Amino acid sequence: MRRLRLLTGGESHGPRLTAILEGLPAGLELDREAIDRQLARRQHGFGRGGRQRIEHDTVEITGGLRGGVTLGSPLVLNITNRDWKSWTEAMDPWNVDEPAAAARRVTAPRPGHADLAGGLGTAQTADLRNVLERASARETAARVAAGAACAQLLGRYGIAIRSGVLQVGPHVVHEGAPTWELLGNVDPASPLVTVAPDEEEALTAAVRAAREAGDTLGGVVGAAVRGLPPGLGSHVHWDRKLDGRLVQALLSIPSVKAAAIGDGIEVAGRPGSEAHDPIVPGSRGLDRPSNHAGGLEGGVTNGADLVVRAFFKPISTLRQGMPSVDLSTGEVTTTVWERSDVTAIGAAPVIAEAVLALVLADAMLETLGGNAVADVDAAWSSYCSRLAPWWRPESAE
Repeated sequence: MRRLRLLTGGESHGPRLTAILEGLPAGLELDREAIDRQLARRQHGFGRGGRQRIEHDTVEITGGLRGGVTLGSPLVLNITNRDWKSWTEAMDPWNVDEPAAAARRVTAPRPGHADLAGGLGTAQTADLRNVLERASARETAARVAAGAACAQLLGRYGIAIRSGVLQVGPHVVHEGAPTWELLGNVDPASPLVTVAPDEEEALTAAVRAAREAGDTLGGVVGAAVRGLPPGLGSHVHWDRKLDGRLVQALLSIPSVKAAAIGDGIEVAGRPGSEAHDPIVPGSRGLDRPSNHAGGLEGGVTNGADLVVRAFFKPISTLRQGMPSVDLSTGEVTTTVWERSDVTAIGAAPVIAEAVLALVLADAMLETLGGNAVADVDAAWSSYCSRLAPWWRPESAE
């Protein structure tokens, strides 16, 4: 990240999660309830575990804000872990109760999790909890809060994000990249926030069957962003290309093993005549009858909707357990199940939205500059005026 900088801290069963977001311009009005709504979306979804009945995530902002308006200093967001009260003796930062810690010790790494790789890398194989507590997807609550603040900056300039579930386990409800219009079908209150509401019953049945089998499921999430102007990102250097930055952000989400922009997977098997998007005159300047590129060409936004997909593997904590080795004895064993989700795919869309908002707000500020919102407003107006012969904003409604 270039204009924005995000750090998150805290463990899954520690006292709280903290996000420090530096680089938001001064003068931006933030809606705390909007941030809390995004946090509530992250706790949603059929197949979630018992942790979601304990937590009730809300944000407390303790720095960078006064009277609901950003100061230009780092924005500090805190989310309390209510489950901390049950883990205080084992997870206290200063005074860990040894019997309590021993009862929570993990020495059999779960296949698919960071347990073994992280334990070996940091010499903490005696208790893998020192790794898994931070590697837990609980950390994404901090990123959702920070992303929600960035989404409010984007929204000031008419840029909006939609998302939804395209696949749960083997059950595909939409093949290929989604469209902005398709994602408009999503009911945020539905069990699995799918783009195909008629398929919800079949999908929940699949999750229920996985739960009964002691297994887990992954899936695919699609997202689209409308209102981005052409020119964000860079064609000049590999590390500034926006497609690379977006995919890195998506792959940083726990359980994501692949990501695609537009028809990025499908176009590999098509001829060029069917893979690229013609350029034609349109009512808003230049238009594209198709969007195979997903709104990005050469590492730069082209004015079309940005469309991405993220592919989530099944959760690695299985109630039935997986073959492993106890690192304390060297003996073959089976992993121990600790309260977990059957699938978190219903919560995944809002996490994808959050990381997209973080990267795109960074790219916007990189292009427009400005330490105060008034400066960004002026730069936005000037930028849109220069683009007017070729591109004019489209309503996200």
